[in-house]
Amino acid sequence: MDVTVLFAVPEQLPYKKSQLLRSLQSAVDQSLTPKQLLVLDGAGDQGLAEEVLSVLERSGLPFEMIPAKGQYLLALAHALDQVGTDYFVFLQNDRAPVYLQHSALELFGWAARRHPGTGLFYADYQLVDRNGSRKEVHLLEYHPGRVRDNLDMGRVFFVRTEAAKKAGGFSTRYRHGYFYDFRLRLSEQFELRLISNRYRGFLYTVEDRGKEHNVFDYLLSSKEVQLEMEEIVTEHLRRIGAYLAPGGYAEVSYTPEEEAGFNDCIASVVIPVNNRPQFIGKAIESVLNQTVRAVEAVVVVNGGEEDPTVEVVKSYLPGGKNHRSGRPPVRLIVHDINNIGLCLNAGLQAARGKYYVQLDSDDRLKPNAVEKLLEVFRSDPRIGMVIGSYEVWQLEDDGRYFRREDIPVVTHDEWTEENGRNNLLRINGAGAPRSAHIKVLREMGWFSVNDVPYSRNYGEDYEMVLKISEKYRIGRVWEPIYEVVRHSGGTDHAIDQETIDRNDNAKDHMRLEAIRRRQRLNREQRTQS
Repeated sequence: MDVTVLFAVPEQLPYKKSQLLRSLQSAVDQSLTPKQLLVLDGAGDQGLAEEVLSVLERSGLPFEMIPAKGQYLLALAHALDQVGTDYFVFLQNDRAPVYLQHSALELFGWAARRHPGTGLFYADYQLVDRNGSRKEVHLLEYHPGRVRDNLDMGRVFFVRTEAAKKAGGFSTRYRHGYFYDFRLRLSEQFELRLISNRYRGFLYTVEDRGKEHNVFDYLLSSKEVQLEMEEIVTEHLRRIGAYLAPGGYAEVSYTPEEEAGFNDCIASVVIPVNNRPQFIGKAIESVLNQTVRAVEAVVVVNGGEEDPTVEVVKSYLPGGKNHRSGRPPVRLIVHDINNIGLCLNAGLQAARGKYYVQLDSDDRLKPNAVEKLLEVFRSDPRIGMVIGSYEVWQLEDDGRYFRREDIPVVTHDEWTEENGRNNLLRINGAGAPRSAHIKVLREMGWFSVNDVPYSRNYGEDYEMVLKISEKYRIGRVWEPIYEVVRHSGGTDHAIDQETIDRNDNAKDHMRLEAIRRRQRLNREQRTQS
């Protein structure tokens, strides 16, 4: 099997020159000898260029140095045109050095022989992290629901040349998302296949001294990057028939009798909780302090009667030490299964309000939260859900509580009226707090109860936003009306890779189902027209 190696010399080399040369040497020194070497020279540094050239000349293999300084995407597109073999291997070494195992190309070749219809192969790898520790990185198998832009597919890709060209090659249109665009277009016509790894079965090593996982990293992406990624996923959805055009929303309607039933309670704040007696009081108080008084707090404890949270909640019930007449009521439901969907559905079934309002047990509503949510609902009967904005606060173990100034207010302003529900498939969240007509939640089939693959008390709210957005308009509150509290016991604190992968699997499956629903919806609309 003949293979071409595409290797880039980054314009701004973020690691040592010796590492770059070692990476190139690993691509040259393969048990399956490359037929062709195409090097994209973005550095333009004479000394570095001479050392790269020396490695290439010593290899005795046919090669071409393609000038790429200031024009990397043009050079990459040109390189693909120059590929004269059935397959090429592309090393993404712009951020960190990549070292191929001696047998990497041969293993890729065997996979290609077995699966000639596959357009791209990617593989598990070994990571040398910021502390110098080595660990094996196991990637997720590709499927059409993996349309988010932060999917980790590694740094080495073995691509069928004919498939790459048929899919349109590497676009020069997208400075930041060129590979995101490439793999989405490739996936529309061809399979993308993972070569997984058992002990010491990795095909290459990445030496990445980057920072650790942070759930708020996406906030630091520039507007330019966000808009480019949105355009890429939107065009992909158009091509596969899953794009939802603006408008066409249904209205949420009520009979006069139904409306009259909400005079005493317009909004029910449902709080699922398990073993958080130290937090639940503050959460409840944030409901009782709302400027809108026709509200209730429905607390669903899922740790059973022995859960210490129960006694704290009881103190807010009539006869309890924290109960005050004239304040909004607090209601308690107790279950003995730790299942968030069960809590939400039980709370909604018991709720007396017209609207559901989200509140996590360790977070807090701003006093005007319900007031602002209601203003948006009342502005348009087509609005099925309203999503707010939030601040991130820190609660230290010594009791200090302060606003995290290093994290901006989370508005999810990538959501637009025209394209928010399409762009939602690209990102992992939509914001908080979320509020919805309870009758709409019922219409959507209630919250999932860990009956979605890989979901373990995760993503049930994301799935609901996807579903509601396909029929109703999503309203927004752009000012902060919610406080997300970070603390040492939080579910996003020091999250491990296994949990990250499980969570990503859950949401990617929800995306897959959403894409299928939207494709069906579009087919039905075309048939009706």
